[in-house]
Amino acid sequence: MAYPFQLGLQDATSPIMEELLHFHDHTLMIVFLISSLVLYIISLMLTTKLTHTSTMDAQEVETVWTILPAIILILIALPSLRILYMMDEINNPLLTVKTMGHQWYWSYEYTDYEDLNFDSYMIPTQELKPGELRLLEVDNRVVLPMEVTIRMLISSEDVLHSWAVPSLGLKTDAIPGRLNQTTLMAMRPGLYYGQCSEICGSNHSFMPIVLELVPLSHFEKWSASML
Repeated sequence: MAYPFQLGLQDATSPIMEELLHFHDHTLMIVFLISSLVLYIISLMLTTKLTHTSTMDAQEVETVWTILPAIILILIALPSLRILYMMDEINNPLLTVKTMGHQWYWSYEYTDYEDLNFDSYMIPTQELKPGELRLLEVDNRVVLPMEVTIRMLISSEDVLHSWAVPSLGLKTDAIPGRLNQTTLMAMRPGLYYGQCSEICGSNHSFMPIVLELVPLSHFEKWSASML
């Protein structure tokens, strides 16, 4: 999860988030190089009194500064499209969880089980235990198995919401009357926090999401105890 004064993105937990981090660094390096080159040229033009007249209307220079930006855009677009298709791809999910947004809490239903569903409310500040995080803890965590492809079906019963978990690279809108889907796969166990990322009313700030990723054997025991 994020920590105070953090400048970068959260540590990646899923393969998709790792790809997003690599793409972020790749694009940032291109932006840095372009900015450095432009700053160098501007400073050079402001400090030197020499003018090369033959380069002011040279066909070769115009060709270069037309083709070079096109190449740079291609270098950015190709990995971006690759990650976009990877995020939309769903390969034989082993578990499906339906998430419904309400004002102002989340409800979850494990559709592969006959009667496994619950609501998830934020724990008020005055009821927090030592070590728990303000505005991020919930009374019922979403327990999921790690290293397993999981399909999330996301919708809403009232207004627009957005189900977002940054460390997993997930952000999917919850729209009334529409069922959106996304996949997640965590490579290590732990607690992963998120929040509603769409302004949905007066208590929009109080809709946290907590995923508890555990080994498959622990998940089976948890699901058996919930039934």
